[in-house]
Amino acid sequence: MKDKKSNRSVLIFVCSIVFIDAMGVGLILPVMPDMITQLSNLPNNRAVEVSGYLLVTYAGMQFFCAPIIGGLSDRFGRRPVLLLSLLGFSIDYFVMAVAPSLTFLFVARIVSGVFGATYSAASACIADISCKTDRARMFGIAGAALGAGFIFGPIFGGLLGNENFRIPFVIAGILSLIVCVFGWLKFPETLDREKFRSFDWSRANPLGSLISVACHPGVLILLAAMFCIQLSKQSYISIWSFFTIEIVDWTPIAIGLSTAAYGVMIVLVQGVIAGPAVKRFGERTTLWIGLILGIFGFLILAQAAGPIAIYAGIIVASFCEFSVPTMQALMTRSTPDNSQGELQGAIASIYSGAAIIGPFLMSKTFGHYTREPDLYFPGAPFVLAAGLVLLATMIVGAGNKRRRK
Repeated sequence: MKDKKSNRSVLIFVCSIVFIDAMGVGLILPVMPDMITQLSNLPNNRAVEVSGYLLVTYAGMQFFCAPIIGGLSDRFGRRPVLLLSLLGFSIDYFVMAVAPSLTFLFVARIVSGVFGATYSAASACIADISCKTDRARMFGIAGAALGAGFIFGPIFGGLLGNENFRIPFVIAGILSLIVCVFGWLKFPETLDREKFRSFDWSRANPLGSLISVACHPGVLILLAAMFCIQLSKQSYISIWSFFTIEIVDWTPIAIGLSTAAYGVMIVLVQGVIAGPAVKRFGERTTLWIGLILGIFGFLILAQAAGPIAIYAGIIVASFCEFSVPTMQALMTRSTPDNSQGELQGAIASIYSGAAIIGPFLMSKTFGHYTREPDLYFPGAPFVLAAGLVLLATMIVGAGNKRRRK
């Protein structure tokens, strides 16, 4: 365990990485419809499918690269892996800012996916510096940084995107470079050298890392539930801009503000409420509360026909974010210290796997239920999301029953 000052620098750096990752996604969301329609001349209900393909491209690269990044951080330490990834991420944002065509944009998203697979190494840093009883709180703080990224990213994306959809990418590139310089100056290595382990290609892949961490008690059940939850959250990322345009004809600024509201709720739920809730009710009860509220929140969004219902759905559904820090804390307790990077790589692959399937699933569902007049129901993806959270609830319940036996 490092000293408190060093731990503070690590936490600030990790939160900065998570913030930049989320902000990058948030910057793009409000301008995605305009970007695709201007580069392809497609209508809204067809552009949503191209948007889905772009998200899948990004997530696919993260799916394959996250276990490699996590494994490399267990072998060479967190510091060099994170700093190199941030530098590459920054350069790629500048490249995306000048993308002349959809083809160029797809290539840039491939590169973004490679360098953006930093979640595993960043999360392993938190496991390195925290005691087991404090991990849910610290993962919650990192989750709050994610929410902050979703606050500022959409706001900047909406405001700047009204002038030129390329400007937000330049801003993201500058911020990534600033975080990289800060890390180079202030970020210490968090993994003790004696805990470095050899890099193994058989484990540094999505299947290998999952098999390796699945041998630890209860981890596989929680990973399965986490996959369902992450898949449900793709309903926000994949179709939110198109959904709000369809039902209330919102501008990029209004879309950005609504996405920022979701970010505010993530900050409140994970950064402020989750810690006291876990202390008061325990990790597992807090997890149950989040899952149940998530189901109701998605159903509210599915039936929303105006701004009030949309914001009500955002508030209620955001409590599903209780699941993220609590599940991570439970899994890290069952995993050895020198395999935390591998565990976080497996979790990142779960996230990316959901991000591969989710955009196809959600954008195709939205497109199908908005093109056919007899089946018109723009909220259909959120019904699907509620069903996925219900499935996660059933998986957690089965896992608890098995654990008690």
